[in-house]
Parts: sequence; structure tokens; C-alpha cells
Amino acid sequence: MSLFIVPDALAGERVDAAAARVSGYSRSRIDTFIDAGQLLLGGSAVSKGSQRVAGGELLELVEEAAPQPVTAELADGVRIVYEDADLVVVDKPVGVAAHPSLGWEGPSITQHLAAAGVAVTTSGAAERQGVVQRLDVGTSGLMVVAKSEVAYSVLKQAFRDRTVDKTYHALVQGHPDPFSGTIEAPIARHPGADWKMAVIEGGRHSVTHYETLEAHRAATLLEIHLETGRTHQIRVHMSAIGHPCVGDPLYGSDPTLAQRLGLVRQWLHAVELGFIHPTTGEYVKFSSPYPDDLALALEQIRDGR
Repeated sequence: MSLFIVPDALAGERVDAAAARVSGYSRSRIDTFIDAGQLLLGGSAVSKGSQRVAGGELLELVEEAAPQPVTAELADGVRIVYEDADLVVVDKPVGVAAHPSLGWEGPSITQHLAAAGVAVTTSGAAERQGVVQRLDVGTSGLMVVAKSEVAYSVLKQAFRDRTVDKTYHALVQGHPDPFSGTIEAPIARHPGADWKMAVIEGGRHSVTHYETLEAHRAATLLEIHLETGRTHQIRVHMSAIGHPCVGDPLYGSDPTLAQRLGLVRQWLHAVELGFIHPTTGEYVKFSSPYPDDLALALEQIRDGR
């Protein structure tokens, strides 16, 4: 428990603002104390942040031990890299979907979390509760799932506002020109194939930024940042400029190159994920190493294969 005396100079301030000033916590973190009944003013629990202080009162913060990062290995190679009361960050392997869907009978992140006893929020459609971000079955890397209602709401808004930092690495065929650039092209369902997407006039606004990390004889390693988050966006945009992800025949990659490298899926990995924590207000960032199949393929490309 932390005790503070509200300075007379703060008389008339909102209690959440005053508590943030004297404690050093962010306003969003103070709100979590209020919601939990852990902020007391003059011995009484504060019910609304808009309550005003008079100055000179005793302010009490009933702090609990901060949750510690937790790592755990689940089935099918799913790995929890961080968990607290509000969210769980998962390193998703290839071959695992974000959530169950029509036509998919394989494993999913939501199923694995449930089997591990990780309770997620009930917000969202029944089959994708807690999921605020998805990765393709054939794409590996980091994704976040909300455990609390507050986290779900805040994170969904953060993705809509494009304040979440999503960094991908992709090995693409050939050499993009220019080496670094922005692809801005609308994406919609392919008119002749419901299971794939395409650049189509009148589709949803989509923006992809890319930068060359390594240029090799047969392929180029790119760092990619998404400004929008459309289905298959990276795969569609890279294919649209003539440089599909290696190992992605759905979007026009050369199957012989993937065979030489031993790849059975697209070379695309979500390497970093950063965002403002929905309750602490702190910026958090997570990273994921390349899976073995992608690392091996990249080494072969570097060797000139």
C-alpha cells in the first residue's frame, strides 16, 4: 500500500488526475485501481475518477504484486511469450490458425489457450473470442489475445487507429525496385476465387511499407511494416509488384525455388509486436526469432542457392 497526501495546490482537481500526479502512475493505470476498488480517498473507496479532491486528504493506493511475464510451451509448438491479467502474447507456429473457421479443422490458438486454462474475454464472435489480431495459418510469429474486456476494447481500437507496431520479415523473389518503398493499393476478394485476395479497384484501402535488409542472387529479405491490416496484405502487395513471398504459390511464387530450399509454406514471419499496454499505459514490445525452416532457407539463399 502507498500513502499520499493530496497537496492543497490540487484542490478541485479530478481524483484520477490528482492520484496520477502524486503517485507517478499513468491516468489509465489509476483507472484500473479505481475499477478494482483499490484507490481510497479519506479512507473511502473512489468509485468515479471524476470525483473532486479538496486538498489535504489521505490518498491510498492498494497495490498488488505486479504480474510477472510468463512463458510456456503449449501443444503444436505454440509458445506463450508473455501473460498478465489483461492479455497474452503468443508466438504462433505455422500450421496453427488464430481461431477456428469454416473449412479449417486443424489446431488454433484459441483452442490451445483454452486447453491450457487461459481464460480470455468473451468479447468477439464465439469462435474468435479475445482475438484482436490474426495471422494466416501459413504465417508464423507474434499475435496478442485479450483476456479482459478492457484489454479487448482498447487493443481493438489501437489496431483500428494504427498505433500498434507490427514488424514482419519476408523473403521475396527477385529484387524490389526501389529497395525501400510504400505499396498503396486497394485489396478485396479475388473475383474468381473466394479463398484468395487481390488488388482490385474499389477494394479496401491498404498500405504496406517495406525496406530491403539483404539482397541475394535469388531473393531479397525485407522488413515490412503494415499501416493497415487486410487479409493476406503482405502476400498480395508483394505479388502485385512482381515479388511474391518465396514459397507462396497461391500468389505466384516459383515452386522450384521453394523446393530447392525445402520450404512448404511462405517465408513470412511476424518478428516484432509493440503496443501501449491497455491498463498500465506502458509501451511493451516483443520479438520472435525465425523458426528453423525459415532460418535454414535464408542460410541457403545467403550461400547462393
